[in-house]
Amino acid sequence: MAYSKEHDRKLRKRYAAEKRFQLYGKAALLLALLFLIFFFYDIIKTGYTAFSQAEIRVEVTFNEETLQMPNRAVAKEYRDVLSRGFLRILPQVVEEHPEYMNTTQTLWVVAKGDVDQYMKSKPNRLTERETEFVNRLKEGSDIRLAFNTGFFTMGDSKMPEIAGILSAAIGTIYVLIITMVLSVPLGVMTAIYLEEFAPDNKFTQFIEVNINNLAAIPSIIFGLLGLAIFINFFSVPRSSALVGGLTLALMTLPVIIISTRAALRAVPESIRHGAYGVGASPWQVVWHHVLPVSMPGILTGSIIGLAQAMGETAPLLIVGMMAYIPDAPTGITSATTVLPAQIYTWSATSLRPYVERTAAGIIVLLTVLLALNFTAIWLRNKYERKW
Repeated sequence: MAYSKEHDRKLRKRYAAEKRFQLYGKAALLLALLFLIFFFYDIIKTGYTAFSQAEIRVEVTFNEETLQMPNRAVAKEYRDVLSRGFLRILPQVVEEHPEYMNTTQTLWVVAKGDVDQYMKSKPNRLTERETEFVNRLKEGSDIRLAFNTGFFTMGDSKMPEIAGILSAAIGTIYVLIITMVLSVPLGVMTAIYLEEFAPDNKFTQFIEVNINNLAAIPSIIFGLLGLAIFINFFSVPRSSALVGGLTLALMTLPVIIISTRAALRAVPESIRHGAYGVGASPWQVVWHHVLPVSMPGILTGSIIGLAQAMGETAPLLIVGMMAYIPDAPTGITSATTVLPAQIYTWSATSLRPYVERTAAGIIVLLTVLLALNFTAIWLRNKYERKW
């Protein structure tokens, strides 16, 4: 009887411990979910207003005098509420629309940042006179909030109302293409050699341990490596897409090698034995049987590795890709920046309109990263084979 009571007590204790463990797990999941919801709520709430921009309807005069002195292109009372960025690009407007020359056109022109913030009911630095003028424009329907196409079609600017992500987005595409071209073939071939052909000896084990270690070291170390090797030794242009892509390729290689080896290991040995049984060579076994079966896993690992590279900032800051670069790059050796570095630069700016643009940039970056991850999951589920 005593044994039975002691047994029941221990059993109840084990069940209680199991319930506590499940409760801790559910609490951790709930906490993580709440943090995620708060993060997305805060980012979207802060950033969605950047996708609209205040514009003012104004008469703009185009002639030789106003091209030389752009301030005279609009009436005096408008000069303090319009973006100086528009007045600076008057010659460009005439090049795109030569029929405007020697005419006066009524156009919707981008308002300056503080007017934009006032229209969105956000803190601003408008004077009392400027506020009264903007209110009169509102009463006459001469000011509006329109979709901010400039955010997607213009580069960085010191004036937040005309700052966009185009140059950073193009730079990101350049860097990702270079990273993909270098890291995916090299990583997959390395993984195939180590998994299918390399002898199991001390040297191979040493290489494998170092690859695993490289996948876990902080990304900024790869930035220092890129600075020492590519810029200081090989004299690759600083701040270029080429040095950024090379640096990120170094960082992504271990991830692709490890994920590719895992995909190759998941292929059943019976497939290899069957191919050897009909006289296939080792390379034919890999090329015709192992690689096609493991391709979904390889693609998934490669896409996730590239998505991780796309979101990296630290190594690119080390190789000089956080400079103010308003124009889109014209080649892989041109000075460029990338989207994460652009967001970092805006976040460090004190002007309030950059706050919503920083959040909007994060929304765009997250959308692309989530799309890449969903693509990886879709590829894995679509082509996955089960035995």
